[in-house]
Amino acid sequence: MRIVVTGAAGFLGSHLCDALHLAGHEIVAMDNLSTGRWDNLPARPGLTRLTVDVANPIYVEGKVDRIFHFASPASPRDFARVPVAVAAANSLGAWNALHLAKEKGARIVMASTSEVYGDPLVSPQPESYWGNTNPVGPRSCYDESKRFSEALTRAFALQYGSDAGIVRIFNTYGPRMRRDDGRAVPTFLDHALRREPIPVQGDGLQTRSFAYVADVVAGVIALMESGYASPLNLGNDEEVTILELAEAVIQATGSESPIVHVPAAPDDPRQRKPDLTLARRLLGYEPRIGLREGLAATLSQREGQLAS
Repeated sequence: MRIVVTGAAGFLGSHLCDALHLAGHEIVAMDNLSTGRWDNLPARPGLTRLTVDVANPIYVEGKVDRIFHFASPASPRDFARVPVAVAAANSLGAWNALHLAKEKGARIVMASTSEVYGDPLVSPQPESYWGNTNPVGPRSCYDESKRFSEALTRAFALQYGSDAGIVRIFNTYGPRMRRDDGRAVPTFLDHALRREPIPVQGDGLQTRSFAYVADVVAGVIALMESGYASPLNLGNDEEVTILELAEAVIQATGSESPIVHVPAAPDDPRQRKPDLTLARRLLGYEPRIGLREGLAATLSQREGQLAS
């Protein structure tokens, strides 16, 4: 098949392109390189790289069978640095990707996020939970634009009969995350490798469920091929505190970095854990890579970056 991937030069998008290309598909990879880089996705036969901003109308010559809309800055540091670009990627970008899918008669999967649940009052979070979000808070450019992208996807399906799925991706990590990303895993690894104190926000008892990128990519591709149209959680339901993550990073790196507590970020959720019941039933989805194994795989790339 001929497949368009937006956000293709980023962390998650580049791994998705690799998996699709390995399966024999032709890839049209799009990225504006605001947070991604083509080094993540080297040129090869069957892969076309286009430096475009999907907040502008998207044009692709020829047939398109599938579209994955994964373009958006995705870290809290980006939310403070470029909030307008974040909102645009998930609103105008979603609009343009959906129009391309409509024009080509292609199935599209819209990348949403666990952030639509906000600071949840229910755990684990099922797809039926409507969330607890601050529409004007420091994370709202991402949270609310992702919620809008879901609503827009459903509107296209209702009005035009678009074949569209929505994936709510929980905290994902792995090789190719930016060193300055600002999220917990790359930040902790970087500090541990430099033998610097590891900064844990607040008391560190807030929880997350960290999924290794290969597991998430496999689930995203399975969702595309399933034809399922409603939102679906993907991630790993192994819940750990941020303190436990810091300790796992110290053990994985053999670092002697101390853990230091810094002020908590505003609106930082206290708990994140996906309810994967639906993904297991519909897709046979099962996360296979645990935190320690995933940290080891991520660490091998981090050490190479540090040496360079």
